[in-house]
Amino acid sequence: MPGRIKQIIDQIVRQRAGNDAVLVDTTKTKLILKGVNPDRFTVQSPDDPAVIEKLKIIATEMGVRI
Repeated sequence: MPGRIKQIIDQIVRQRAGNDAVLVDTTKTKLILKGVNPDRFTVQSPDDPAVIEKLKIIATEMGVRI
């Protein structure tokens, strides 16, 4: 199912930042620092199991349930 990575990234950002634009940017920066650039993924991006697993770990570290 293409787009799963984008869905997970959006969930992490939404739960961490809500509607606060500053927190959205901060959360995206944290994802980049952890090795996942949110701007690289779209709903058409193929799902990479390694990236999905990495995002699950990052979500756990950030206290986000996906």
